[in-house]
Amino acid sequence: MNKLFTQLVEKRHLDDAFLHPKYENLTDPFTLPDMDKATDRIKKAKSTAEKILIYGDYDVDGVTASTLMEQALILSGIKPENIEIMLPDRFADGYGMSPRLIERAKDHQVNLIITVDCGSRNHAIVEELNTLKINTIITDHHECADTLPDAGAIINPHRKDHPTESLQNLAGVGVAFKLAQALTKQNLIEDGQEKWLLDLVLLGTICDNMLLTGENRILGYYGTKVLAKTRRPGLRELMRTAGVKSITSESIGFQIGPRLNVAGRLETAELSLKLLRTASAPEAATIAVKLEELNKKRRTEQRTATDEIIHRKHTTEPVIIETGHWHEGILGIVAGRLVEKYHQPAFVLTEVEQGILKGSGRSFGDFNLSDALNYAKDAIIGGGGHAGAAGVRLDFKNLYQFREKINEYYKSLHLINQEDYFKNHADLETTDLGDISLELIEDLKLLEPFGAGNEEPIIRLKNPEILETKRMGDQGQHLRLDLKGKDGKILKCVAFSAPNHWFELDNYDPHDFLIKPVENEWNGTRSAEARLIDIC
Repeated sequence: MNKLFTQLVEKRHLDDAFLHPKYENLTDPFTLPDMDKATDRIKKAKSTAEKILIYGDYDVDGVTASTLMEQALILSGIKPENIEIMLPDRFADGYGMSPRLIERAKDHQVNLIITVDCGSRNHAIVEELNTLKINTIITDHHECADTLPDAGAIINPHRKDHPTESLQNLAGVGVAFKLAQALTKQNLIEDGQEKWLLDLVLLGTICDNMLLTGENRILGYYGTKVLAKTRRPGLRELMRTAGVKSITSESIGFQIGPRLNVAGRLETAELSLKLLRTASAPEAATIAVKLEELNKKRRTEQRTATDEIIHRKHTTEPVIIETGHWHEGILGIVAGRLVEKYHQPAFVLTEVEQGILKGSGRSFGDFNLSDALNYAKDAIIGGGGHAGAAGVRLDFKNLYQFREKINEYYKSLHLINQEDYFKNHADLETTDLGDISLELIEDLKLLEPFGAGNEEPIIRLKNPEILETKRMGDQGQHLRLDLKGKDGKILKCVAFSAPNHWFELDNYDPHDFLIKPVENEWNGTRSAEARLIDIC
């Protein structure tokens, strides 16, 4: 075992249960409230051949959870023709159970609705379904209100009357998997078959930025193995089209996830759902190409909007609030880019109908967007979300008031040291570049998938000698560095879209380099290189 990896294991207090997770250590699904009610109701639906409608969400978590729930029901013996899936439209419905769901359930003579990744706050919709004698099982991971909807079962680890602390970091797809696990324990699903659902769990968990510790560590560990040999033609074609070479948190977060997400952002998430459900390789290839085209369009529109805001930005207020004529599906991404560039919370809004603005916010550190929107509730039509991400809708005539209230709330908090949240902190340091080896890279693979709570390690190279700097890329925007350590070993480093002053480095002043080890393969030869994160 590489000495740097040994130091990392000790520093992070990683035990054998983390390094070598065991599937049998997953939490008993019946720890969750109402799990027995849900499985009993599904058994009844199976025996009476009832029509079931799965209702999800339009992001990766919702689409993967919807696909997982359908497959779990089929594995339980429910006929595919008795199962439907409905996803909300980001633009027409927004998040949560839509009134259109009621019409769909009536038109298709549905007896049971199972939600995934939503439903915990949709009291009125559930009540109306009850009057129609349509039962509801809610599976969700969002915060619950003090009072729950009057559903037949509500499986949510955040229930205030029955919190399940060990499972509160599950994504929506993770909660759906616990139901599949329960159906397996009830012998409706053949033991072991539920494991083939873990590729979906992995995707939804990483793309929803859930903590990859505890239960998610086990799910993610085995999900990585399942995704590497997934039986889904759609995922195989998507990964081929996206150029995915190995299953890592990076390939999921930057290659697979954005392509699955883009359909719901620009058009309809039904396209991504169809990709995950298809058994046809030719159909999968066609959809994967379509998603690739949409992703290119998304990147172009996102870049245009971001550049426009950067060009005109002049506000001195702590929270950036910008409006323009942009596609509403990219607003959250643009807000995130502004946070990265300016280290300030940001809201980006666009006019969706006459006089009405809709937008997304992104934050970091100690500024909670959900609390901020509550403070500004008199200036908005509606909104909500999480601490770091939220949506909002307001009348254009209240834009000035909204801007005032949000920034007033920020100033009232008297926040300090918020810049620290953007600083890169090294886990380890070395003067010997021979420590950055293929052995280290292989050892680090034991920790995959990386993500929140299990971040990819950063290593500080202490004052190596700079042998060469070189520009790369069609516009010379990327930097290639050759560094020499105290042990005489040479390490090649690459920084993508590097700051201009990095190209002017020399050996007159000491520099420390923060890097992440990466493996390079060229003509069948493997070597250890590094991705440059920061220069101190």
